[in-house]
Amino acid sequence: MSGRRARAYAALAVMVTIWSYNWIVVRIATQDATPFALTALRTIVATCVLFAILIASRRSLRPPPLGPTVLMGVVNTAAFLLFQTLSVASGGAGKAAVLYYTWPFMVALLAAWLLKERLQARTVAGLGIAAVGLAFVVLPLDVTRLAVVFYGLLTALSWSGGAVIAKRLRASGEVDLLALTAWQALFGPVPLVIAALLVPGQHVAFTPAFVASVLYLGAFGTGVAMILWLFALQRLTAAAAALPTLVVPVASVALAAWQLHERLTPSELTGIGLIVGALALDTIRLPSARAEPR
Repeated sequence: MSGRRARAYAALAVMVTIWSYNWIVVRIATQDATPFALTALRTIVATCVLFAILIASRRSLRPPPLGPTVLMGVVNTAAFLLFQTLSVASGGAGKAAVLYYTWPFMVALLAAWLLKERLQARTVAGLGIAAVGLAFVVLPLDVTRLAVVFYGLLTALSWSGGAVIAKRLRASGEVDLLALTAWQALFGPVPLVIAALLVPGQHVAFTPAFVASVLYLGAFGTGVAMILWLFALQRLTAAAAALPTLVVPVASVALAAWQLHERLTPSELTGIGLIVGALALDTIRLPSARAEPR
């Protein structure tokens, strides 16, 4: 393995570790703040970190096209992070993380609908397996299960919508991914701050654990992780970079069981296994039989 690829995989290893622990930190932070207040604060921290990174990297501060960037801020930052927090608060970090990782299938469905991209056979098969997995997670029906599945799928849908918007925006011209990430993050806190001020019952207790959680989520969970992701994408194919992220839902479930003492039923474990297996089926690309040996 070349030094370039080795550094890319090292960056992915750190990024996967950060992302895996994100869900645990969100759960810890919800003990001291309501979801709207927590999400508003973490997005403000994340925006400051992303712009600091953008300035430090000496990239242009010129904003991308305003309309799509604002839309991404609402969908990919505000909605995504709010639904993530609500899903964790509703049913625990482990299940919320696994449900979020249905987003590759949602991206494929949205791209087929909005961008007229063709669905691959393995994606259709993966969708079927993931649907069976979701059934195992949600059954038997009760309010708690329905809430975590509802918010978890909305988390995945929000991220997927942002990905499709970004893909269409990049197709229309050259767009710097780091600049796009920073600027859309700038618009994300606006609806969250308004909601946090208007929705009754919002509260924050600035305990040491809460402050540390918000700083982690803003600085590492968003800023540092995004830089590592972009670094890996520049040195690896998209498929090669995406494959290690399959570790995240599995690691999040294990960390939630270890630190938060979350326990899953055999049905839920079966469903999670099916969802992760579906993701692997859709992500792993076996070499063609006609490919030349290396």
